[in-house]
Amino acid sequence: MSEACQIEIRRLKVKTHIGVPDEERAEVQELLVTVKITPRVPFSATGDEIGQTIDYAALAEGLKVLALAKPRKLIETLASDIADLVLGHPLAVSVEVMVEKFILPDTECVAVRLSREV
Repeated sequence: MSEACQIEIRRLKVKTHIGVPDEERAEVQELLVTVKITPRVPFSATGDEIGQTIDYAALAEGLKVLALAKPRKLIETLASDIADLVLGHPLAVSVEVMVEKFILPDTECVAVRLSREV
């Protein structure tokens, strides 16, 4: 039996210093981050053990730390850094990252999306 599994953290609020102009990076901004992760182990094979899957609470905290760790000019760079972090987990085989930034007038947001596999 085949099983398609995905863990999703949707629209996590992260704080970061981001933007092309120095003045924009000087202020902390709040972005929204969504990650969709394909785990190596199907849910039915985890044995109800946290060590057999990705701890999404720990990952969410790691994403917050990563976002605030250093200033960046581009949300594209942040998306790539997030993908690297997620795929550094031995139980993650692929990730889709979306970063939403609230900067342009007359728009809901600007977003970038990145998909990557191990």
